Amino acid sequence: MSTASALLLRPATPADAGLIAAIHSSSWQATYRGLLPDDFLDGEVTRERAAYWQARLNAPGADRRSVVIAERSGEPIGFVCVEQQPDSAWGVLLDNLHALPGHQGIGVGKLLLRAAIDWTAAQGENQLYLYVLEGNTPAIGFYERQGWQFAGAEPDHMGGVDITALRYVYRLDRPRDTSGS
Repeated sequence: MSTASALLLRPATPADAGLIAAIHSSSWQATYRGLLPDDFLDGEVTRERAAYWQARLNAPGADRRSVVIAERSGEPIGFVCVEQQPDSAWGVLLDNLHALPGHQGIGVGKLLLRAAIDWTAAQGENQLYLYVLEGNTPAIGFYERQGWQFAGAEPDHMGGVDITALRYVYRLDRPRDTSGS
C-alpha cells in the first residue's frame, strides 16, 4: 500500500487555527523535549501556539502566505506555512513544517515541502529559507536530504531560554528528490 496516496492537502482557513495550534504544540512537545524546558512544553506551549495561530490566520496579508494542512484518511496530521518576506535577502520564509509524531516517516513532510516549493515558484520567487533549532538533528537531516544548505546561525529566544537557530536555504533552480523515499 502506498502511504503517500492516502495523503491529501487542503488550504487552511481561520477556522483551522485551533487544529494547527494542536498539531504545532504536539510536534514541539515531541521534537523539542530536551532542547526546551519541560515546563514550557508541558504547559505554556499549548496556550502560546493557540494564540499565535488565531492571530496569524486572521492577520492581513493572507495573499503573501500559504498555510496547507495534510490529512491522512480525513485526519489532520501535519501542516506547512510559507510566507513572502518583502525585505528579506533570503527569499520566502518556510516558517513551519510539522507532522504529528505518529505520522512521521510516511512522506507527509516531503508532500508539505513540495507544496511550499510549488507555492514559492508560483509567486515568482526563487529561494526559500527556514530556521531549525540547533540540536533538532532529525529535522536538520530531513532538510539536508532534500537539498537545503546551511547558511548561518543566529541567537534567538524560545520557551524562556536562549537558543541557536540554524538558517537553511533552498534554491528552486536546484534539483530536488522526487523519488518519494
